[in-house]
Amino acid sequence: MVTAHVSQTPRAGRFRWRVVDIVIAAVLGVAAGVIFWAWGLAWTPLSNLLVVIAPLSGLLAGVWLFAGVIGGLVVRKPGAAVFTEIVAATVEMAIGSQFGFSNLIWGLAQGLGAEVILLLFLYRKWGVAVAVLAGAASGLVCGLMDTTFTDSAAWSAAWKSLYTACTIVSGAVLGGLLSWVAVRALARTGALNRFAAGRSREAI
Repeated sequence: MVTAHVSQTPRAGRFRWRVVDIVIAAVLGVAAGVIFWAWGLAWTPLSNLLVVIAPLSGLLAGVWLFAGVIGGLVVRKPGAAVFTEIVAATVEMAIGSQFGFSNLIWGLAQGLGAEVILLLFLYRKWGVAVAVLAGAASGLVCGLMDTTFTDSAAWSAAWKSLYTACTIVSGAVLGGLLSWVAVRALARTGALNRFAAGRSREAI
């Protein structure tokens, strides 16, 4: 009985949130929320440049998708992606986003998209491939929601498909790949030494 208890403790502890996990996830979420808000200001003029082929605006969506991925990569606990993305969405809304309360709904959904990928890998793999997949999944959710619950719902099936493909690509690159690069850069500075992300040398 004692042996069984000892063998199970490390696994249980690996998934248990510490105070420092909550703090760093919140800090990442707040920082991301400010970036989200600034990107919201740039969204309209940038998307207007793509008005001829409107679905290409989906390529800009990835900036709103990195919070969940980076939170998951750093904290490495169940729920980290969702928590960080929701905090970011809340901060964006509180500052004064043009999207209002829908920020929270999209934040929750996009965070869940990334979270599902991390869950599929049982919160054990944290390399670039997982980060890219998590960003792509978040982009897929973003594309589906945008083309279902916004003005884009009036588009043709072809345009909806193109838009969603663009959000997936944007999520994979801006939300996933760049998040992985950012975490690696932070790890090299020693800022993440209290986290597995700061000690890991996993490359793929």
